[in-house]
Amino acid sequence: MSTRISAEPWRGPLPEAHPPASLRIHHLPTGTYETRAAFAIRGGSFSDKRQFAASAVLVQHPKGDLLIDAGFGAHVADHIRMLARMERAPFTATRTVAEQLNAAGYDRSRLLGVLVTHVHWDHVSGLDSLRVPIWINRDERRYGAEDAHGAVYRAVSEGLSIHEYTFDGPEYLGFPASHDVFGDGSVVVAKAGGHTLGSVVVFVTLPEGERFAFIGDLTWQLDGVTERLERPWLMRTVADLDVGEVRTNLARTIALSDRTHIVPSHDLRAYAAIPLLSPEPAAGGAR
Repeated sequence: MSTRISAEPWRGPLPEAHPPASLRIHHLPTGTYETRAAFAIRGGSFSDKRQFAASAVLVQHPKGDLLIDAGFGAHVADHIRMLARMERAPFTATRTVAEQLNAAGYDRSRLLGVLVTHVHWDHVSGLDSLRVPIWINRDERRYGAEDAHGAVYRAVSEGLSIHEYTFDGPEYLGFPASHDVFGDGSVVVAKAGGHTLGSVVVFVTLPEGERFAFIGDLTWQLDGVTERLERPWLMRTVADLDVGEVRTNLARTIALSDRTHIVPSHDLRAYAAIPLLSPEPAAGGAR
């Protein structure tokens, strides 16, 4: 029996989107942690060391900006000590999202909050220094409050306001329900549970028509999409709440891979098409 995930390419129309001309996205890398391909993808080699990305993506929209996830925070070492011993790994932290925003001269009043793909530690650690609203759905909020893997989230979210959105929109590119953040189709959150109770995929359409799918941890590495491979059995058992649901949602993602840039959260290669955040032009300067 084949170990590869079966997925027919998406041949239907792409959803209508009207992104404003000023919409931009930027990659904010905050560090990496080390693991082995044998723990990342089915059939991976133990000798193949992988540097897992811990990143955020800034979406700039005239109605307000959002971060997709938060990367490593100022207290990431403390956060790692909160994990089970088997989940700890050597890590390298660079600048936090907050530090990168400050260095770029970014106007924090434009930031609506952090839209989390899910609440595992390496996606929310940076909330400790951002202190902005958390955009989250009810299922993921409950998971973060109750599951053992939500310990870091509970620590960094204390005192922060919560923007709880609902999946009030239709099926989206094969995913069962959606939420259109700005009402123009430029940023759409799709329900994609299984890794956690309320994990999501965030679809972003740029003014030029280029499309991105930020898939969180449906797979940790691009190999999961290009080679159609899920996580190894042990890691599926440890990391995923519903293995079958993750497999189904990964198949939906694979089906879109020739129409959309697929961005697994922890593969730096997937961010290659996204520019870093540069300093803002001085007032009255060239644009």
